[in-house]
Amino acid sequence: MSSGWSQVESPFHAGELAIQARLGVLDRIDRQGRQMIRPYLTQQHRQFFAQLSYVLVGTVDADGNPWASILVGNPGFLSTPDDRTLRVTASPLLGDPLIHTISEGTQIGLLGIELHTRRRNRLNGIVTTIHSEGFEIQVGQSFGNCPQYIQARQFELEGHLVTTPQPIHSVETIGEPERGMITISDTFFIATAYQAAEAGAASGVDVSHRGGKPGFVRLDDNQTFTVPDFSGNHCFNTFGNLELNPRAGLLFLAFEQGDLLYLTGTAEVIWDGDEINAYEGAERLLRFHLTHGYRVEGSLPLRWSEPEFSPFLDRTGAWCSNFQSSEIQS
Repeated sequence: MSSGWSQVESPFHAGELAIQARLGVLDRIDRQGRQMIRPYLTQQHRQFFAQLSYVLVGTVDADGNPWASILVGNPGFLSTPDDRTLRVTASPLLGDPLIHTISEGTQIGLLGIELHTRRRNRLNGIVTTIHSEGFEIQVGQSFGNCPQYIQARQFELEGHLVTTPQPIHSVETIGEPERGMITISDTFFIATAYQAAEAGAASGVDVSHRGGKPGFVRLDDNQTFTVPDFSGNHCFNTFGNLELNPRAGLLFLAFEQGDLLYLTGTAEVIWDGDEINAYEGAERLLRFHLTHGYRVEGSLPLRWSEPEFSPFLDRTGAWCSNFQSSEIQS
C-alpha cells in the first residue's frame, strides 16, 4: 500500500484549513488528506497521466494573474521518469497565456482528467526544466478526486495541432461571442494560487474542474458572473486559495467548435444570504469579476460528443427567476 502524507505539517495550507475549520470538518479532512495526498505519483496515477490526450494547467503571470490552460498531445505526451517527476512533451496552443507564464522555477498546477470516464487526478509542483519539446515538473502534491459533476464526453484528437494563425480576440468585457460560450456552458476550469510565505510544503498553484447544468454560470453584467458551488470533497483547494489571494483564472471550452476562452480577474465566495437559495443544491456561490482575457477561435484540436450529464446534477436545479441577470449591454 502506498504511504500518504508523512510530514508533520498539514498537507493543507492556512486558507484551506481556515475554511475547513469554519465548516466544522477540519479534523476529518486532515485525516483524509494525510491518507490520500502524496508528495509523489503512485503507479496508478503514473499510468493515468501516460494515457491522457489532454491536461489542464494552472500558472500565474508576471503580474500575479492566474490563468487556466490546456495542453494536448498523443497519449504518452505526459510521462514519468520517476515517481516525483512529470515530463510534458507538448507546446502551448496558439494564443494560450501559458506561452508567456511558464519558466523554470515557477509554480504550476495540473489536472489530469478523462471526461469520458470521469476520472481525475490533481498535481502541483515546480517547473524544473524547460526544453525544446516541453518541460518537466517536480511533484509537490498529487491526489485523486471524486467524479462528481463531471459531464461524460467522448473525444477525438485531430491528427495535427493548429499551427496557422487563428483569430485571437482580446476580451475586456463579456460581449456576445463570450456570452454565448459562457451561458450554455456545463463545464469550466478555474486556476487559483497564493503567495503565503508560511505555506511551507502546501504551496503551489491549483487548477480545478467545475460542472453544472447548462446555464449554471449566471451573467450578472458584462464583467461579472456568479456560479453555484455544490457539496464536494471538503478539501477547498480553490476556495482556500481565494481565502488568501482573490485572483482567479477561468477557461471555457466550446466543445463543438474548438474555441477557447481564457479569462483572469478576481473572485469572491458568498457564504451566506438568500441568493444562495436561488440555485437549488448550492451550498455557497462563487462570483467572478473579469479583468481581461482572450478568446481564440478553433485552436483546440479536440472534438467532443454530446455530454452525458453527471447523475449528481439530479439534485441541483436552475437559477430562480428573481435572481436572473438583467439584459447585458455589450
